[in-house]
Formats: sequence, C-alpha cells, structure tokens
Amino acid sequence: MFKKFQPKTANRFILTVAGIPSFMIKKAARPNIKFNPIVLDHMNTSRKIQGKATWEAINITLYDPIVPSAAQATMEWIRLGYESVTGRAGYADLYKKDVTIQILGPIGDKVEEWELKGAFPVGITGGDLDWTSDAVMEMSIDLEYDYAILHY
Repeated sequence: MFKKFQPKTANRFILTVAGIPSFMIKKAARPNIKFNPIVLDHMNTSRKIQGKATWEAINITLYDPIVPSAAQATMEWIRLGYESVTGRAGYADLYKKDVTIQILGPIGDKVEEWELKGAFPVGITGGDLDWTSDAVMEMSIDLEYDYAILHY
C-alpha cells in the first residue's frame, strides 16, 4: 500500500557555510518563518491579512575537534563583524554569508535544499567544561539571516 513512501530522516543532512568544515556540524535546524498579522478594523468587526514575514533565527551545534578547531573557525567569522580587541565593527558584505542545508535521501542523493541568504552569527555558546565528564566538546551558534529559499 505504501511502497513509494520514503520519509526524510533527521540524520541525513549536510550544512555548508564558508570557513566551517561540514563534518563539524552535529545538529542544525531548518528555517522557520512567521508572519505578523495586520488587523483591519471596520465598524464593529475586524479582518486580518498577512503582514511582514520574519525569518526566525536557527541554531547549529558543532563538534569542536582539536584540529581544525571549530572555536577558531567560528571566532574568525565573528571577527569579520566585530573585533573584540579593538572594538572595530565590520562591513555586512564581509560577515554575512550564505548557508546551504541539503537533506539527503537514503542513497546520498539531495532531496531537499535550503539556501539561507545573508546569514551571520548573533550568539555563540562555547560549551561546558567538566572534570567528571569525558564527553566530546561542542559549541553552538545562533544564526540570523535575511531570508531563505527552498530550491527543491
């Protein structure tokens, strides 16, 4: 009955962003969009229409290996927009990057592709240090972007 049904799985994806190797990406979110409704009042009733769209920030989680260091790659991206030593701000043309998320099928074929235009980090969480744990170091990046395109 459902021979042609093949669900996409959450563990088959590739996220590409310049400066951060794809193998470091552990977890990512797909884009979310929200519309702000506009209320049109007329006498004793109201109607709603679709207002401006807001693309919500996504979070990506990276493994942080010794070499190459995810912390170093992330800080190089941050420094394009803000240099903490000097307080210098950067041009948007330098720190805004396009991010591609490709969802893969069971044989490695691309079945879905999102392109996030003008993405930049708005927050980084470096991860916890713990003497009692032997867990792999991770870090998390919150990304804002201008808009997203679903190519297929």
